[in-house]
Amino acid sequence: MQFTAKQISEFLDGTIEGDETATVKELSKIESGGAGSLCFLSNPKYESYLYTTQASVVIVSRDFVPAQPVNCTLIKVKDPYSSFSILLEKYNEVVNQDRTTPGIDQPCFIHPSAKIGKNVYIGAFCTIEENVVIGDNCKIHTQVYIGADTKIGNDVMLYPGVKIYNRTILGNRITIHANAVIGSDGFGFAPQPDGTYNKIAQIGNVVVEDDVEIGANTTIDRATMGSTFIRKGAKLDNLIQIAHNVDVGAHSVVAAQSGISGSTKLGDNSVIGGQVGIAGHLNLGKGTQVGAQAGINFNTEDNKQWHGSPAQPLKEWMRSTVIFKKLPDVEKRVRELEAKIAELNALIEQITTTQNR
Repeated sequence: MQFTAKQISEFLDGTIEGDETATVKELSKIESGGAGSLCFLSNPKYESYLYTTQASVVIVSRDFVPAQPVNCTLIKVKDPYSSFSILLEKYNEVVNQDRTTPGIDQPCFIHPSAKIGKNVYIGAFCTIEENVVIGDNCKIHTQVYIGADTKIGNDVMLYPGVKIYNRTILGNRITIHANAVIGSDGFGFAPQPDGTYNKIAQIGNVVVEDDVEIGANTTIDRATMGSTFIRKGAKLDNLIQIAHNVDVGAHSVVAAQSGISGSTKLGDNSVIGGQVGIAGHLNLGKGTQVGAQAGINFNTEDNKQWHGSPAQPLKEWMRSTVIFKKLPDVEKRVRELEAKIAELNALIEQITTTQNR
């Protein structure tokens, strides 16, 4: 498919600087864009690529003024990143069309008591246990397991290999990517006098509210009692561990390889970076932002930024990192000062001894 800069600009409600007849047939990164490609620029550190890119069209901010001449056509929009994400979504719909059609591929096992909604696709080798309820317009790809008494809303997408344990509740318009596990046992073991551990039965479930997306190989444990909650609109990356009785707030974002320990509550609209570790039984305020690889072991207030391990407020962490970088020089100076002090002490002792004579 091919589009002109003018067509794209009209679709994005943008303005054009350059050749409005310039055509594009693919999307690419600005540093590797070639003729016929469309790129975007939102991060200033990539601006240098604008002056060397071979891309035909680049989306930029409305207030952007090039520091040098450019060879491509610019489309100026309010938010380049959001505009490009819209184009990516449209492009994805075209090149990665879902070719499934409603129906049930074979072989599958579907318990007679299960209730399947309208316009549902179920891929081969799926297992759907007793009393499962699946809403309309769902797509359940190959090798998915859905445990007994699970309830699934409308327009849910389960990619290959997803495992849903018993009594899980999934809302509407949820996407769960390949090999994610929802509702596995929480990590509960009681230490015994002889040094062994007795398993604590995990009798709760997982509730995933509307418009949630869960990445591949992410695991969400069911509650010991009650429910583990993933609230409306939350987005979880790949390879995340959500422990029992955790409550992930609405419209929160958690990046890959992060772990949230049991019974911790993450406030709405929070942003958690990659490889973050959060201890259990904590309350993190709304709008909490945690930088990559930080460790949180305390409650936080609303709308605070945290970095480092153990975590510090952003400004304190930034000052600390400056000091960390200078530590070798500081150590050298301290040793030099210690040597000079030792010399002075020796000189003072020598003068004192001479006077006493």
